[in-house]
Amino acid sequence: MLVRETGFEPLGMVLGSSVYHIGIQVGRWNQSMELTVLTQALYNARELAMSRMLAEAETLGADGIVGVRLEMHGYAGGSDIAEFLAAGTAVRSVANPGAFQGAGGRPFTSDLSGQDFFTLARTGHFPVAFVLGTCVYHVAHQTIRQSFKQLGQNVEMPQYTQAIYDARELAMNRMQAEAERAGATGVVGVRLEKNNHVWGEHAVEFLAVGTAVRSFSVEGEPPAPSLVLPVTG
Repeated sequence: MLVRETGFEPLGMVLGSSVYHIGIQVGRWNQSMELTVLTQALYNARELAMSRMLAEAETLGADGIVGVRLEMHGYAGGSDIAEFLAAGTAVRSVANPGAFQGAGGRPFTSDLSGQDFFTLARTGHFPVAFVLGTCVYHVAHQTIRQSFKQLGQNVEMPQYTQAIYDARELAMNRMQAEAERAGATGVVGVRLEKNNHVWGEHAVEFLAVGTAVRSFSVEGEPPAPSLVLPVTG
C-alpha cells in the first residue's frame, strides 16, 4: 500500500542466483592480511546474482527494485561451494514510467522496505542503488608466548583489535566508493555483518551494505518525526 502511495506499482518478485566455487588462498599464520582471492570471489558471485535480478526487472519494464535481500547459503556440493541469492520486488512509476531509473537506464535497487521507501520519498530523497563492500581478512594467530602472558588476565589483544578495524574500514570504504560512482549523496540503512563462513575463526568476512540515495526538492515541509513504541513482548 505504501509503495502505491509513493506513486509506484509492484510488478512482481525478481531474483538472481549464482552457485559459485570459492578458491583457496594461503595466508601467513602470524600476519594479519586481506585474503584477496576470497574477497574477489564473494564480490563476483554477489555481482552475478544482482545482475541477474536486474535483468529480470528489466524484462518486466521496472523502474526499480525495493526490498532487496542478498543471501549466501552453503551448497551440498562441498564447503567451498556456495549459492548467492538476490531477490526483491520490481516496481514501476505509475505517472512517469522510466523517469526514476538509475545510471545507464537500469532499474534502481534498494534494500529498504515499502515503509522505508515511502518515508524516504516524503523527506526528499530517492534510492539510487543497493551498494556493498566486502573484505575477507586473516587475523594473525598469537604465539604460544603471547598466550601464556595473557593467561588469566584482563588484557586487550591489540593484533585482533587492529585487524578488525582495518577489515571494517576496507569494507566501509568500498561500499562508499560504490555509492560515489552511482552519483549518490549518501547511504542509508547501513548494516555491517561479520561472518566466518567455513574458513575458521581467523578468516573473517566483513560485509557492509546499504542503499545509496540522492536528494531532490519536495513541496512543503517534510513530515516531523514521531515516536513509535513496539507493543510486542
